[in-house]
Amino acid sequence: MANSTLRALPQPEDKPTDLLTDLLRAGARDLIAQAVEAELQALLELHAQRKLHDGRQAVVCHGFLPERTIQTGIGDVEIKVPKVRDRSGSGICFNSSLLPPYLKRSSSIEALLPWLYLRG
Repeated sequence: MANSTLRALPQPEDKPTDLLTDLLRAGARDLIAQAVEAELQALLELHAQRKLHDGRQAVVCHGFLPERTIQTGIGDVEIKVPKVRDRSGSGICFNSSLLPPYLKRSSSIEALLPWLYLRG
């Protein structure tokens, strides 16, 4: 069995990197992160007066949701949305108006898809 005819297939090379596109994606990721952080801070300030019986904050930032990818006009952008924990049990949660739950594509991509389909 030493004379095997199996051959390893060549692996596809990674896409060539376009430095400008990578820079734009990084800028978009940072800008989105800053905007979501500002929304989070506004929510935390709104509920800053809520305290637990031992004096701790009732509404706190509790890490991040799993990273997800949003399709934009400049390509896929990875984002992280913070989680908010309501320790008082009153049901306060954080949903970004910029990045609603289950958003996969920006609105410009959503408008472009039917046009591309019609054009063939």
